[in-house]
Amino acid sequence: MSFVRPEVRAAILRWREALVGAAVLLLGLYWSFGLTPGLLSWIGYLALFLGAALFFAGLQRGRARVGGGGPGVVQVVERRIGYFGPLNGGLVDLDAITSLSLDPTEHPRHWVITHEHGPALHIPVNAEGADVLFDTFASLPGLSPGRVASTLKHEGTVPIVLWRRPDLEKRITRLH
Repeated sequence: MSFVRPEVRAAILRWREALVGAAVLLLGLYWSFGLTPGLLSWIGYLALFLGAALFFAGLQRGRARVGGGGPGVVQVVERRIGYFGPLNGGLVDLDAITSLSLDPTEHPRHWVITHEHGPALHIPVNAEGADVLFDTFASLPGLSPGRVASTLKHEGTVPIVLWRRPDLEKRITRLH
């Protein structure tokens, strides 16, 4: 029997990194300005910096975390994205990705990952374990985590291309 309502528990889990960052930030404030000067105040300044970084990173991750319970399971192992769904699935190496899009027209919304070795991989944003994709997509060169988080809130009618492999764009411009 749990003493915490399920909605509150879900909210705490969604924003857990931001909450920990806020706690470290408050501790750093107390150590920096609440006590007499000395070694602990310098440690407090370090805690302020780390807490602020963790807080802002947690805000981005919390905005990108949609929740589980959707169709299929996502796994990322050694730079390989795997999606195992009830109707489709596949594996994509991170280095083979040519473009990343978000398709808001599908229900639920899907990440569309095109790659060199086959058909595009469609992953629902609420698939179980899909929150690991936020960190995985952040490792793509030139794609900011803030853009991924803000795109998830977008309610559009056309797919949004978030990222294209830079050398692929050079090849396209040479053809035209």
